[in-house]
Amino acid sequence: MRGASVVLHGEGASSARELELRPAACFAGAVTSTGVYPPAIVGPVVCAGLRMEARAVRRGLAATPVVVVGYRARRADRLPAACAALVTMGFGGALDARLRPGDVLVADEIRGGGDPVRCHAVPLLAGELIRDGLSVQVGPLVTTDHVVGGAERAVWAEQGARVADMESGVVAECADGRPVAAVRVVVDGPGRPLLHPGTFARGLMARRVLARTGPALERWAAFLISGAP
Repeated sequence: MRGASVVLHGEGASSARELELRPAACFAGAVTSTGVYPPAIVGPVVCAGLRMEARAVRRGLAATPVVVVGYRARRADRLPAACAALVTMGFGGALDARLRPGDVLVADEIRGGGDPVRCHAVPLLAGELIRDGLSVQVGPLVTTDHVVGGAERAVWAEQGARVADMESGVVAECADGRPVAAVRVVVDGPGRPLLHPGTFARGLMARRVLARTGPALERWAAFLISGAP
């Protein structure tokens, strides 16, 4: 069985340390080089598709674990068995021109897995991101198994979707009734295709924005844990 890549922050763990743990044992008191892993995680867990997304997100996190679930969430078996919520974070492609590169979409609904999944405490999460000076919009997110481009963007936009990604729907299906949330920073969109020389600069900008999302997420998590509405 391949190891799960889990990042811990806070007391007893460096900000960039990755612990290689067995997926089945990650949340069952597994013994690691730094001690006994907690039997359950009290707060949310961030799910990032790519390591570059995970590195950007964790820059702003103090205590929230990050799990790399892989491209198209092919390693969804790394998801924890117990936590307060699953939050997918990373880059996405805009489906309408109202979202520009560097904008943040907080999903109110995740489509593309099975039935649409409603996201948890969306106004609170969006408000905390806005409080930190980010350009935030709210709307449906759709998960596909390929990069969306060209006329396909317009098709999804006509159905009300705002951003496309390739992981959130898979993660939401694995939530087993736990609250879910999704935060995506726009890299490409109508008139700004992914396969374009300008993508590199847009990607750097999106990565800087993604690195600023952590504090807002952890304030949102504090409300989630406290049971505030």
